[in-house]
Amino acid sequence: MDPVGNPAPRERSRYALKSRARYADLQRHVISFGRELRRRELLATSTETVDALRALECVDVGDREDVYTSLRSVFTSRLEDVPIFDEVFNQFWQRIAEVEQQPDNADDLPSEAGEAGDLEQSGEGEEQLRLTSPDAGEGAEEGEGDEEALPLYSPIEMLVNKDFSRFNADEMTEIARAVLVIAKRLATKESRRTRISTRSHLIDPRRTMRRNMKYGGTILELARKRRKIRKPRLVLICDVSRSMDTYSRFLLQFIHAMQNTLGKVESFVFSTTLTRVTPYFKNEDIQDALDRIAREVQDWSGGTRIGQSLQTFNERWARKLVDRHTIVLILSDGLDTGDAEILRSAMEELDERAAKVIWLNPLLGSKDYRPLARGMSTALDHVDVFAPAHNLASLLDLSKHLAV
Repeated sequence: MDPVGNPAPRERSRYALKSRARYADLQRHVISFGRELRRRELLATSTETVDALRALECVDVGDREDVYTSLRSVFTSRLEDVPIFDEVFNQFWQRIAEVEQQPDNADDLPSEAGEAGDLEQSGEGEEQLRLTSPDAGEGAEEGEGDEEALPLYSPIEMLVNKDFSRFNADEMTEIARAVLVIAKRLATKESRRTRISTRSHLIDPRRTMRRNMKYGGTILELARKRRKIRKPRLVLICDVSRSMDTYSRFLLQFIHAMQNTLGKVESFVFSTTLTRVTPYFKNEDIQDALDRIAREVQDWSGGTRIGQSLQTFNERWARKLVDRHTIVLILSDGLDTGDAEILRSAMEELDERAAKVIWLNPLLGSKDYRPLARGMSTALDHVDVFAPAHNLASLLDLSKHLAV
């Protein structure tokens, strides 16, 4: 110690090393905690883990209540998640506390290289955490529109490009969780528009100049801004006819996740007639919702009359739900058995009313597919975006089209 009580340089170095080691321990613990939550079917991908570490930087990690509240706010999104979270939290951190009660020997502190190795090992190849500021990307030019890759954990990474028609029953739980991750990412997509912010890396030049006029133009205060979260208004219309059986349950899971994350979503299904299913998906388990729809929608897995169904939508719902700020998303293979003229007229009216019409066709995922079917070729004249919907990767690509 020096005369004023400060640690000597060598001691300061040891304290800094110990501090880094403890932060590395915190990282490892949070990563392991997230892995425990995933085993219990909670949404705890690398995105949530990074957010949890950021949240813990803002609280007293020595206060159990602060740590509990911070982690629960990140790792739970539904009321039914809370009891599971509480159980895992109590068990996991009790184990950690028991281990850390062992005597602490400063001479046994790991080296910096060892810490890095331990962190790498603790991930076990499941995650690549990017511990950057949440606003790190905001310094980019306004015109840049690079899409951020979805951070998926390893069991899902192997399934991203797998066609929905090839999934087996054992993989359904993983797919449901991955669809929820995709929907959550779409719900937090940043807009090119900005808003005032006090904590951001993006400088607002115009407001900065105005604010510093009182200093004679000398820049002493910086005004900041950040990009707004873009939450488009969506109308989702899904084909549940017999030809779509292989894909419809996956796409309805996607609709359910979108409706419960975006909040501004109306959902419909059709076969020979149209049925509004928005109420089925509100605060209801996806499997229960799918079972109810299958029981109560009379023409489930029947024929396909896309034109008549869209005409019904235009007559009963379009005026109330669709305007120039609404994106209409149709999920269908386009194999229509109805009148092509009715389909053409309905699509034309929908195209004029909506901001954008997106048609997702699972068959488009095949390299040999050509939209030669009468219904599909008729509808294409009034479609703004024609894209596949045969796997998780195609659903993720949808983010680039959800801008009005």
